[in-house]
Amino acid sequence: MIRAYKFLLRPTVRQDQALREMLRDHCSLYNGALQERRDAYRHVSKTTVRYGQQSAQLKDIRAFDPECQGRWSFSSQQATLRRLDKAFAAFFRRIKAGDKPGYPRFRGAGRFDTVDFPKDGDGCRWDSTPNGPVTRVRFQGVGHVKVHQHRPVTGRVKTVSVKREGKRWYVVLTAEQAQPEPLAATGSVVGIDLGIANFLADSNGEFVPNPRHGRKAAAKLAAAQQTLSRCKRGSKRRRKAVETVARLHRKVRRQRLDHAHKTALGLVQQHDFIAHEDLKIRNMCRAPAPKPDPDKPGEFLPNGAASKAGLNRSITDAGWGVFLAILNAKAESAGREVMAVDPRNTSRRCPECGHTAKENRPTQEKFHCQACGHQAHADTVGALNVLRAGLVRREAQPA
Repeated sequence: MIRAYKFLLRPTVRQDQALREMLRDHCSLYNGALQERRDAYRHVSKTTVRYGQQSAQLKDIRAFDPECQGRWSFSSQQATLRRLDKAFAAFFRRIKAGDKPGYPRFRGAGRFDTVDFPKDGDGCRWDSTPNGPVTRVRFQGVGHVKVHQHRPVTGRVKTVSVKREGKRWYVVLTAEQAQPEPLAATGSVVGIDLGIANFLADSNGEFVPNPRHGRKAAAKLAAAQQTLSRCKRGSKRRRKAVETVARLHRKVRRQRLDHAHKTALGLVQQHDFIAHEDLKIRNMCRAPAPKPDPDKPGEFLPNGAASKAGLNRSITDAGWGVFLAILNAKAESAGREVMAVDPRNTSRRCPECGHTAKENRPTQEKFHCQACGHQAHADTVGALNVLRAGLVRREAQPA
């Protein structure tokens, strides 16, 4: 299996400057390749330029510009061109599917933050000083950079990437390793119902509270963004304000990831089978369609957009998509089974008699069956129905 590791880099002042120059030159290469593709297609011949043609030009580009493009790894520059090629492939795929195309855009200096090295030992070397007291990674044109390695790397390192996040630098590794031993069976199965009032409720009647990291940081973020909006473009004060906003967003993201990892780990350690709702989160966060006023052409009726915007913020703040991705990855490593089921009517169907009606859920938390009188927390009922549907689906799957 392939596992990723992310470690903080501690470059010197000169190395920091070299890393910034490396990002700048790779960004220039990306934009130049994009411009070539655009110009070729806009020509009357409508020529299509592909990755192979642009990769073949790298030798001449490096020879023409030895102080910039010639300093860096040939393989990393090929990876940057592949990155552009993937962007075009996704663009054409969306056109074919009838989605919003989203033509590849030029990258500004502040929006190109990653350089990939496809193979360890080709332009980079992980653990480049194995006999030293500190782990280091070597990048061509930069040198041996200190790494804050907070956990061991298992397996053979395949790819290395350097990434900038604000003023910090990180190295991201992918390592190929043997499939780990599955965890010991517990004999327990569980269904989970994701929500906003509580982050999740399980079929055993337990709840995980919603930390609402985004809401807690909303006041600081609003003040920081207000300060940013008052700064003159290009000023030093504006650059500091931009970094303040970015730092607050990074903190919220790390808090959300930490909560998702810990919650998923607890579920995987305790249960052999986990069922959850197959939520279409992107559809749930869509803004409501406008309602034209039939009596007043050009005007619109209220459509609840303001309240829906608040709900969308809460859904995004909960981070369901990130949590489910982490849960599936941890379950695969631990030999557990995760099953997604249809979420329709899971909180309206009585787990005792099976009666399904909208009236069974009079409030957000309360469930009261109109047929048999069963009462429980609505999220617990939803988790029970999710578990039952997951077990049925598992039994129905061919061996």
